[in-house]
Amino acid sequence: MSSLTAIAMGSASTRNGKIRKSSASQQIRDALRERIITLNLTPGESLSRVEIADFYGVSQTPVRDAMMRLEEEGLLHIYPQSKTEVSKIDIDNARETQFLRLALEIEVTRRLISAGGSDLLNAVEQALIRQKQAWEAGDLERFAANDRAFHRAFFEAAKVPDLWDLVTERSGHIDRLRNLNLPDPGKAAEIVAYHQRILDAVKSGDMVTAESEVRGHLTGTLASVETIRAQHPEFF
Repeated sequence: MSSLTAIAMGSASTRNGKIRKSSASQQIRDALRERIITLNLTPGESLSRVEIADFYGVSQTPVRDAMMRLEEEGLLHIYPQSKTEVSKIDIDNARETQFLRLALEIEVTRRLISAGGSDLLNAVEQALIRQKQAWEAGDLERFAANDRAFHRAFFEAAKVPDLWDLVTERSGHIDRLRNLNLPDPGKAAEIVAYHQRILDAVKSGDMVTAESEVRGHLTGTLASVETIRAQHPEFF
């Protein structure tokens, strides 16, 4: 699959080359990022600025800007006057992001427990229901989307949604690790179980259990990183 074909299969807003000119750079960045995170664009794969610009019917400027933003995130390597490649997974970056996310999510659960009121958690519960349905259907793509929705809903309930956006922008490497790990037998069931226990602990006001479950949940993938790397050496 060429880089162009992979990008073209991305989000609905960019399919068939239809994008809004006023936000071309953002939409191209989002489409590229999604394909990288979901491993449809693999480490070492080359991207053509000219090909992408021609497909979307834009100049190379918004494509260049989108690629530069992805390079800042560490998801692309741009070699001037040469080539642009998808980066390898950086485990040190993944560990740093995990540290940030763990600190924030523990504080989010603490704030929600202090606030009380199960009504704050309706969106969290709905995301978990949808995730369970995706799991039962064997739809890992929808499962992963609702995994993100579950965590975002916690941040929104705590009234700090911008912090989730911060975490997301820094999570490219660890998200790729998780997507490599997700198809492993029992992994999806483990995630659902963690989510249910976290939600139950927050609803019951049990901070000790909530923190323990958040720690166990968010450290699971990196605890298995050597196994993941041995299974997929070409990604590292």
